[in-house]
Amino acid sequence: MAKLKKTKNELKAQREALRRYHRFLPTLELKKQQLQREVRRAEAALRERTTKEEALLGRLRPWVKLLSSRPDLGAYVQIQAIDLETANVAGVTVPVLTAVRFAKPEIDYFETPAWLEDAIAAVSELTSLRAEQRVLHRRRKLLGEELRITAQRVNLFEKVMIPRAEENMRMIRIALGDAQTAAVARAKLAKGKGAELLSGVAGA
Repeated sequence: MAKLKKTKNELKAQREALRRYHRFLPTLELKKQQLQREVRRAEAALRERTTKEEALLGRLRPWVKLLSSRPDLGAYVQIQAIDLETANVAGVTVPVLTAVRFAKPEIDYFETPAWLEDAIAAVSELTSLRAEQRVLHRRRKLLGEELRITAQRVNLFEKVMIPRAEENMRMIRIALGDAQTAAVARAKLAKGKGAELLSGVAGA
């Protein structure tokens, strides 16, 4: 770190820097609060999807043996496309799941059991829920990373940059005060010596 200059210009620079820090800090704090809210919202959405998944798995449990007896069930539940968009949340670009589209299965109702259609609907719903969870996890991660960076910046301003500027200003003021006192003392001393010289000349 460069040595602090104890000058009036440096005092002015430190004062201006302090003003900037105080102006930027509220914006950073507001962003931090927004990110905290959005992280909580993403976590709540994840919990909701997890609860739905658990409930759906509970409904599927009685069918486990039936489903395991049909290894070709996956052929009836095939993702055609996952539609994603992006949104700006508190300055962070995050993914938004708009739809999970499935290929329309061809079902031979004479060759397949009556419960197959319900099973396809349930497994499709489960697949959609898991896709939502992956997108929400990604959203939570992006927001959490930005929150971490913003919180670090807030701490940097609050605990390092503002106190340092204030301390620098204090030290410069002391140095300038000492310099002024010394200058006054030198002026008085010079004046006293001048008076002595004049009185000596006058006495001669």
